[in-house]
Amino acid sequence: MTFDELGEFKKDLKLLLKKYRTLNDDLDVVKKVLEVLPDERPPFSFRIDGLGLETCVIKVKKIACRALKGRGVNSGLRLVYAYFKQEQQITFVELYHKNDKEIEDRQRIFEHFNY
Repeated sequence: MTFDELGEFKKDLKLLLKKYRTLNDDLDVVKKVLEVLPDERPPFSFRIDGLGLETCVIKVKKIACRALKGRGVNSGLRLVYAYFKQEQQITFVELYHKNDKEIEDRQRIFEHFNY
């Protein structure tokens, strides 16, 4: 499994790292899980419906963040990624905290995966 990141994702990560210093390590754990189980796994992750895209776009709702002690997987962090099954590739699209945004940036998804 190969991992890629959009430029916007890197900006999201850089901003969130100021608040959550363990985020890089936490994302490494998420990557290890995604290598084994890249598909949706409710209630932890689910496919974003209604996009009208062939690309499988999944939102992870439950990410454990060590910077938020005592919260476990209820950290409130959300990760959106595109999963390309044939290529065995995952592209990270967006990372945000649920208090900062209500839903994923669908415009960003369409800009990069609407072909």
